[in-house]
Amino acid sequence: MDYKAIRRALHQIPEIGFEEKETQAFLLEQIRKLPQERLQIKIWKTGLFVHVAGRNPSRLIGYRTDIDGLPVPEKTGYSFASRHEGKMHACGHDFHMTIALGVLEKVARQPIKDDMLFIFQPAEEGPGGALPMLASREFKKWKPDFILALHVSPDFPAGTIATREGILFANTSELFIDFHGKGGHAASPHLTHDMIVAASHFIVSLQTIVARRVNPLHSAVVTIGKMTAGTKQNIIAEHARVEGTIRTLDQETMALIKDDIERQVKAVEIAYHCTSRIDYGANYYQVFNRAEDVKPFLNFLLSRKYPHVICGESMTGEDFGYFLKELPGFMFWLGVGKTSGLHSADFMPDETALEQGVKVISDYLINGQ
Repeated sequence: MDYKAIRRALHQIPEIGFEEKETQAFLLEQIRKLPQERLQIKIWKTGLFVHVAGRNPSRLIGYRTDIDGLPVPEKTGYSFASRHEGKMHACGHDFHMTIALGVLEKVARQPIKDDMLFIFQPAEEGPGGALPMLASREFKKWKPDFILALHVSPDFPAGTIATREGILFANTSELFIDFHGKGGHAASPHLTHDMIVAASHFIVSLQTIVARRVNPLHSAVVTIGKMTAGTKQNIIAEHARVEGTIRTLDQETMALIKDDIERQVKAVEIAYHCTSRIDYGANYYQVFNRAEDVKPFLNFLLSRKYPHVICGESMTGEDFGYFLKELPGFMFWLGVGKTSGLHSADFMPDETALEQGVKVISDYLINGQ
């Protein structure tokens, strides 16, 4: 299997969550090239389940990869850049899928002792594919006893594995708030309720939550990344919308922040004579590696002399946390060398990490269990 060629083909066809039809067709094409006698394939929405029968199974091991792209216009200059305007694999899911296909090829041609389930999950970037996939009939039929996954990272040298016991990725929540007031002519502000002023006041006061309400020993980040309001420079805006994210390292802090946001929004309603609506969008549960699940993997990396580090927590969100909430398992970072950060329009990971990712996971499944 030519990992670079597959990654580059996938890189050209990024699709937004639950729209991954072309991606699904490409994955099916690659999977159907493999020996089929031990494979069972089930299509789920725009994702896939692929079951591989083991030689003498005593359990079912799950391996999950995400398959969606992002609404990011690409600026890499690649000869194999995205063919889908305004969309890009800016989070490395093209790498994730390629590595999953590589591992699948190895266990299809040389089955391991245990059964395996490869989960090609749509909509990780939103609106969230993990929870509905966990609730699916297909997953319940083939529920793994253990599950693992990776995510690429530009923070580590290409091919280096990074993970830790405990929390790896944060709890995250999207945040969308609409403020509705009364528009009018800029010359008569007293006859209006200006939602640009209301939203601006809210954004400034929002900063006090982390600064003054959250325990400084409990990490949290609240970001407003987008605000839209108004139609013309001499018309007072009757509507404003703010969009952002909340990230915490524990569920209690997430609940506290949401409660304070709702209090501040109510205060804005009173002070600025408006109504509002809050939508928390997609919420992702923390990725937590239990010591008993990840420690054997760390010992394996050490014994096989694979380059690896014990990393710190990240405020990144990942809906694989829902799998680990329900199942034993772990997640780890795969370094892809220095490049722009995840979700950047010029994210250009080092392709040498592809082979290393396949090698480490395959070796662990064969020799580390």
